Amino acid sequence: MAERADLDVVGIGNALVDVLSHADDKLVTRLGLVKGTMSLVDEPRAREIYEATGPGVEISGGSAANTIVGVASFGGRAQYIGKVSNDQLGEVFGHDLRSTGVLYDTRPAKGGPATGRCLILVTPDAQRTMGTFLGASVQLGPGDIDTRLIASARIIYLEGYLFDPPAAQEAFRAAAGLAHAAGRKVALTLSDPFCVDRHRAAFLDLVERHVDILFANEAEICALYQVSDFDAALSRVVGHCEIAALTRSAKGSVLVGGGKTHVIEAHPVQSLVDTTGAGDLYASGVLYGLSRGLDLAACGRLGSLAAAEVISHVGARPMVPLSSLTGSVIG
Repeated sequence: MAERADLDVVGIGNALVDVLSHADDKLVTRLGLVKGTMSLVDEPRAREIYEATGPGVEISGGSAANTIVGVASFGGRAQYIGKVSNDQLGEVFGHDLRSTGVLYDTRPAKGGPATGRCLILVTPDAQRTMGTFLGASVQLGPGDIDTRLIASARIIYLEGYLFDPPAAQEAFRAAAGLAHAAGRKVALTLSDPFCVDRHRAAFLDLVERHVDILFANEAEICALYQVSDFDAALSRVVGHCEIAALTRSAKGSVLVGGGKTHVIEAHPVQSLVDTTGAGDLYASGVLYGLSRGLDLAACGRLGSLAAAEVISHVGARPMVPLSSLTGSVIG
């Protein structure tokens, strides 16, 4: 039996500084980016994209970091594991993340690539296109995974974007093993269809052998099982993990677990401004709800609420405490 958990969620992912700027479709095309997706870029390419865009908003980011900030905004106790360099951006990342109430003490890398950054181009239709320079984040390895920290959290949350470097894959499996040994739950987000295409076999192995809670959007879950139909993908994921939380944009989300399927409507939003972080914040609501022992339908409503808040403004972090909004969906 697991001991009392001191933390609700520990997230492991790419520690990046997000740079958000507005752009039109012509600029996205001219830069050779695929609209609505994330592509990995090297440092010179990141510089090219940065110089081609207008003024931007810079904030500590990365998919799992955004999710963990959301958990903290709901009132959860959360910690983040992610690698930055011992440089100015690395210091900014740590200070900014801790200011949200998230615990963060991963040792910075000394030498090697600079702190990573994600260049996010937001088009008028609120779609975001990302060019990501991973930088120091790829140096995260098993040595950065603290046994006591993993054992102290109810849920460990793994970011699919981090899955490219072999050392990170080892860190994921090490964290999952430590979590299960301590009686904890392991969650994974597939992050992006391109990530799935690059690592399909490894992701399938993780989902079937190491993951209790899976997050994916419609494109990602279809890519995982190589089907074109959402219902076909849904039938495949049932039984592969304890819980699957699948988002479908304006169609809401579907959560399956415990032999039941819950269809959750998208939470109303007055104005769609920027979809950056929608999936990240959806995950924060579901994770927070699960850490509090809520039923799956309530968890899905919290996820939908958090996603609606974040898409109503520019940026991937909530602008108001999510804890102040929960009464509208869980009473």
